[in-house]
Amino acid sequence: MTEQSSEVRPLYWDQDVFMVLDQRLLPGKEKYIACTTAEKAINAIKTMAVRGAPAVGLTGAAAVVLGAKNIVASDIETFLKKFDRLCERVKRARPTGYNLEWAVERMRSVLIENADKDIPDIVGELRKTAEAMIEEDVSINRAMGQWGKVVIPPNGRVLTYCNAGALATGGYGTALGVIRAAWEEGKNIKVFACETRPFFQGSRLTVFELTKDKIPVTLITDNTAGFLMQQRKIDVVIVGADRITANGDVANKIGTYTLAVLAKAHNIPFYVAAPRSTIDSLRTRGDQIPIEQRPAKEVITIGNRYIAPQHTDVLYYAFDVTPSRYISGIITEVGIITKPYKRNIREALQK
Repeated sequence: MTEQSSEVRPLYWDQDVFMVLDQRLLPGKEKYIACTTAEKAINAIKTMAVRGAPAVGLTGAAAVVLGAKNIVASDIETFLKKFDRLCERVKRARPTGYNLEWAVERMRSVLIENADKDIPDIVGELRKTAEAMIEEDVSINRAMGQWGKVVIPPNGRVLTYCNAGALATGGYGTALGVIRAAWEEGKNIKVFACETRPFFQGSRLTVFELTKDKIPVTLITDNTAGFLMQQRKIDVVIVGADRITANGDVANKIGTYTLAVLAKAHNIPFYVAAPRSTIDSLRTRGDQIPIEQRPAKEVITIGNRYIAPQHTDVLYYAFDVTPSRYISGIITEVGIITKPYKRNIREALQK
């Protein structure tokens, strides 16, 4: 496996079982879920045992493999019909992130390319591709880190949000990959990590990762970020993304838009780090992105303990959309995309 900075493997294949680190238990416990069926992998996505757009995509690819392996079909036509239904079921696991759809469609293309083979051989090709995608993702993240590290000044104070690290990917990370690359180069940086309510990905996961890598990190409440910007204690903001449209609008964890507006008001660069597989070129604007709403219980409980009355009316969007006008650049594996986004995104996808 490709070397990673993080000591924790977010996901991997163990023979015919896809192992997923249960991120709901971090940082207190490192436990893996053994996915032996498509349903188990889909459930890991739905329940946020695995999260982060690239990691969700990789798990979706694994779900397709596991499901295809268990398809009962006496002929290729029957197999194809059942395979298509499987792909649609996997794609519906979470609606906002584009990497899941991208990964499933990549698996579908593998089947099409090998449709003349026997069913066991097709399943074998699907498995090879799913494994290769994990290694590819780590390499892509490292490339993003090399491109993106230039946006962090020496002694830079970096604000990041949610978790866009090794745990959200196949390894190394997107936004945290940029931070890691700057640290590995010797830049004396400091990271401010927002806790990221209500699921606490920042406090539970980002701080967990950076502490393991001995990168200086300070945890802040989400509503502290604007005050730090006002005090000129933030030099650059770097976040991940779940879907990017053709015009450069970005869907990411709810609260990202707030940070982007604050950064703009304080003349602080705001960068998004994401692989090209996050770019949905068929959607032209951010208002076309489906926004997931999640269960109220995730807001009104912490560790199964209620912090609000049990029957409180809750409005919980898991993501928001940041218009491209607030974004200084999109860091990808082929370079940093800047304005004009429509043209430059189109060119980046062709590289």
